[in-house]
Amino acid sequence: MGIGDKLNNAAEKAAGKAKEATGKTTDDRDLQAEGQADQKVASTKQAGENVKDVFRG
Repeated sequence: MGIGDKLNNAAEKAAGKAKEATGKTTDDRDLQAEGQADQKVASTKQAGENVKDVFRG
């Protein structure tokens, strides 16, 4: 937990953005939606990490 998880979350969010952009470019709505969902999951995980940091610090 900590910095490694935060980096993984950031990477997952970036991958989601790439999927979304690819979906927009290729007019693939399913891929675009999948990218958006990936970003939301990563953001939720990051929020959990932030809450943990508040209680640790």
